[in-house]
Amino acid sequence: MMSTHSAAVKKTSMPALNTNDISAAEWAVRTELAACYRIFAHLGWVELIYNHITVRVPGEQKHFLINPFGLRYDEVTASNLVKIDLHGNVIGHSDWPVNPAGFTVHRAIHESLEHAHCVMHTHTTAGMAVACSQDGLSLSNFYSAQLYGQVAYHDFEGITVHDDETPRLLKNIGNKRAVILRNHGLLALGSSIPRAFAVLWLLNRACEIQVASTSMGAVRMIAPEIQQACARDSLQFNEKFGSGQDVFDALTRLIDKIDPSYKE
Repeated sequence: MMSTHSAAVKKTSMPALNTNDISAAEWAVRTELAACYRIFAHLGWVELIYNHITVRVPGEQKHFLINPFGLRYDEVTASNLVKIDLHGNVIGHSDWPVNPAGFTVHRAIHESLEHAHCVMHTHTTAGMAVACSQDGLSLSNFYSAQLYGQVAYHDFEGITVHDDETPRLLKNIGNKRAVILRNHGLLALGSSIPRAFAVLWLLNRACEIQVASTSMGAVRMIAPEIQQACARDSLQFNEKFGSGQDVFDALTRLIDKIDPSYKE
């Protein structure tokens, strides 16, 4: 989320994060989340220093990790991710602040939706274009058909820094995993980072195809029964095929070749 109310970025003179104070489980999640930020950067799912990917800290359901506000996605590392509580307080140490727009929405989702272990938000051109369209996502292509019954919508209420919006957001999301924020962008939820990524990749790709196909005129629709079958058979949601883990692992290997500094 973007915010015009965000605090100015200021570095502190405090010592660097002491990784000895971090559990093995938390470090593993930090590394995976940092890799995810680098994957987003590689895919071009970036908006300068804005937007967020957050994840709950294992064993600490009231704490979650978020990107340092002021850093590009390709600068995020396991150690500079910021751990905050549900009140926005930094847990431990961070050289960087947190964007209030990211905290407000992500905190509400992590606190209230059990299935939202990981939350991802983007402002991709295709995603925002579909979010701005009157009818939203059209289940008219190979990718969007796999999202049958999985997409929620939330109307735009302005920059998301006000807590009074969260009850309406949570009601609109319900148990869905893919969310189109009207006039704003895309949101994906998952019980793990790879699962949330699989949902967001599918949603964003569906938006890309929709933008391209509708530019050519009338679009051939997919019958509802075929949409249902696509959603049922989709590898992205199939436990047997890892629900996105294999794709995420493949992209992580690519990032390892490009720049493994995210592990620091």
